[in-house]
Amino acid sequence: MMKKNLLFLFALVLWANVFATHQRAGEITYRLVPGKGNFTYEVTVVTYSYAPSQADRNVLEIDFGDGTKDTVYRINGSSGISPAGIFCNHLGEIVATDIKRNIYKKVHVFAGQGSFKISLTDPNRNYGILNIPNSVEIPLYIETLLTINPFLGPINSPQLQLPPIDNGCINNIFRHNAGAYDPDGDSLSYKLVICRTTGGVNITGFKYPSEVDPDHPGTFIIDSKTGDITWDKPTLQGEYNFAFLIEKWRNGVRIAYVTRDMQVTITPCTNKAPSIDPVPDYCVMAGNALAYNVTAHDTDPFKLILTATGSPLTLQTSPATFVQTVQLAGSATGTFTWKTGLSPIQKRPYQVYYKVSDGQTTALTDIKSNFISVIAPPPQNPLSVAIGRNIRVSWDQSICPTASGYNIYRRTGHSGYTPDVCTQGVPAGAGFELIGTTQGIGITTFTDDNKGKGLAHGLTYCYLITAIFPDGAESYPSIETCAALKKDLPVITNVSIQTTAVQGKVFIAWSKPTELNTTITPGPYKYRIYRSNDMTGNSFTMIDSTATINDTTLIDLKAPTSSNGVSYRIEFINNTPGNRFSVGYSETASSVRLNVTPGDKQLILTMQAIVPWNNVKYIIYRRNLTTAVLDSIGLSTTPTYTDPNRVNGQNYCYVVKALGTYGTSGIIDPLINFSQEACAIPTDNLIPCPPVLNIETICAEGKSKLTWNNPNRTCGSKTAKKYVLFYALQSTDQFARVDSTLSATDTVIMHAPKDGIVGCYTVISVNDKGVESPKSNIVCADPNGCPKYRLPNAFTPNGDEHNDKFRPYPGYSSVEKINIRIFNRWGELVFSTTDPSINWDGKSKGTKQDCAEGVYFYTCEVFEPGTSGKIEKRVLKGAIHLLR
Repeated sequence: MMKKNLLFLFALVLWANVFATHQRAGEITYRLVPGKGNFTYEVTVVTYSYAPSQADRNVLEIDFGDGTKDTVYRINGSSGISPAGIFCNHLGEIVATDIKRNIYKKVHVFAGQGSFKISLTDPNRNYGILNIPNSVEIPLYIETLLTINPFLGPINSPQLQLPPIDNGCINNIFRHNAGAYDPDGDSLSYKLVICRTTGGVNITGFKYPSEVDPDHPGTFIIDSKTGDITWDKPTLQGEYNFAFLIEKWRNGVRIAYVTRDMQVTITPCTNKAPSIDPVPDYCVMAGNALAYNVTAHDTDPFKLILTATGSPLTLQTSPATFVQTVQLAGSATGTFTWKTGLSPIQKRPYQVYYKVSDGQTTALTDIKSNFISVIAPPPQNPLSVAIGRNIRVSWDQSICPTASGYNIYRRTGHSGYTPDVCTQGVPAGAGFELIGTTQGIGITTFTDDNKGKGLAHGLTYCYLITAIFPDGAESYPSIETCAALKKDLPVITNVSIQTTAVQGKVFIAWSKPTELNTTITPGPYKYRIYRSNDMTGNSFTMIDSTATINDTTLIDLKAPTSSNGVSYRIEFINNTPGNRFSVGYSETASSVRLNVTPGDKQLILTMQAIVPWNNVKYIIYRRNLTTAVLDSIGLSTTPTYTDPNRVNGQNYCYVVKALGTYGTSGIIDPLINFSQEACAIPTDNLIPCPPVLNIETICAEGKSKLTWNNPNRTCGSKTAKKYVLFYALQSTDQFARVDSTLSATDTVIMHAPKDGIVGCYTVISVNDKGVESPKSNIVCADPNGCPKYRLPNAFTPNGDEHNDKFRPYPGYSSVEKINIRIFNRWGELVFSTTDPSINWDGKSKGTKQDCAEGVYFYTCEVFEPGTSGKIEKRVLKGAIHLLR
């Protein structure tokens, strides 16, 4: 009778636990309460539960992570009696068979700034989850991170629009997406995490759904960018829970996350899941309309239900719409339409989610998403006007009310740049440089003074303007506007070396001023020419002058062109009698300085010139070894050139002709300037690459076989000629050379250390000049991989030459010595030795007589190298059966 009562009680408890379980999924989100400062937040908990359960939760307790907890009440659904027999103002909402959605809200005021983990623990996770051991006893734990920091601005958590309850089919790929968006326009990322329990501890024994069936392992992944979860594919029927983080990032810093713990039910299915055709990403200018179709198909003839979610459909101003326009057997089409207006501009693209359901009792679905970038229109009517050595740029105010200022970009010369429809701002590849930013939507002018240095005469400066926004968004760029300074000063065009010597010849030329104000500078005019014996114009000295405005060339006969570069500038003088004064200077321009660096069978040329124009091409000349004539050998559009296939040890000399341009009409084009002559000798100075070393321990021989790759086959240097092997007892010891090879193809060495097999190795490669590579990886012999020194438990010293002596098992290595003592059953010593081979013949050490048959006992101290390389003692104890 007692046994029956106990069984009944156990069944009652089990029934109560199963009946009480209900929590299937959940998440916590929050929003900053408008008008209440930076510390007041509305926290929302959403759970999905088993509707008939008596463990229905009308109220939950939330831990706000600031040392306080509070109760929150359910706010959705009609009033009535709960399954527990309790009247509730809100019972939740039935969203599927036996599945109820529960929403709880609470306004909480945090005391100050900081990071807070808002969490919920509920003891009633549902029974029978396949990938959570004994799930009925494992509480549900969900957690959300809130960061309050006045420097970060308002922070709202990601919002999740698609439910955390889903269905899938055996042997069909399962897909899910939370449909998350960020109200603040911050970027989101996704990652899987282990489901957690009380205190935020990972659940012991938790497995990802793909790990439950070891006979059919699959993959279970989440796309970190889109949030798409893919399980390829379920093989076992049942319920599975998994969790993932939706992380919120601002300026590269994680400032929030939401944990979703969700459930999927896998069942056998006769139908196939529908699929949505891939939806491309789109870009649209704010204020323009965007419309496109989304299509779905099903191999089964069901009427498909096609829906869309995402923040564009929830906007208060100019929301998008999605309407299913076609519903046929096995196919559906929906139209997404968005007349964007000017308010939804943000740096991050909007993500829209499309879900198709086949509408069956166990509905099968597919989810796809795409990104839509809304980019602000460009500023209109840009204008640039030269004023002295500056250029004033202006434009119309942006039509976007949320613009906070403007970026101004500059380059020299016309670009012809046409912006890509999906590119905000001005990409680096367009050749423009950001030179300034204005703050305030009404500040629509910018004066470019080149950071106080003034702009250069002769160049055409072109500008693009973009509107900028508080979150870092940037508009399309304006059309290009260009201007050049008034040509009222000389424009230097040539600094061309004619001879290379201590006192070399340099040709200097300039373009004369053509836009003079003759009221201020009536003339006549002259020029003064200055040289600095460096590239940067640090110390100018006047070297000559010319008498008229049309005298615009000079040959400098004393320039130190062999030792260093030189630079020049031209001073323009108003030479009116009684009114002589300096009008100003040209820009400084240097010669083209050529450097030649030797390499193995090659020479690397680099050209440097500090000039106000743009050098766009370089023609390379090499002096012919036979005729001594400079031959053209190549062309480069960058200031570097490699001359390959040279002979090591041979001297080669080069001159470079630079072709440049101001890109401005009225100035000679191209500008041609020669470098000095520079020479060098190629040599094998490349450091060879290190090999990759491997080790094989040959225990029986007490050796290690060291092998490595030939780096010449995989490394660009290809200069290794031989190898040197180094050895150390331990990897932290000083390595010593122990062997070498004579060929790059000889990549094997056998080595037997004198102190046993233990030791570590590294190898280097060496070229024919003796240049050594860095050391390779370190490998170490492991004696634990060799057969251990072991003793048998019987031998038969009967003279038949089979097993006549007691010896260790063969195959051991690196045993330095032993100390074995063998006793009879009365404790009398009958044999001892330090020889690792032992070779006991069964005779008593004292009497030299045969020992009687029976059991003998031994202790054996084995002295052998350990993994550290040091000799270590290992003690063996056992019994020996002596049989005759």
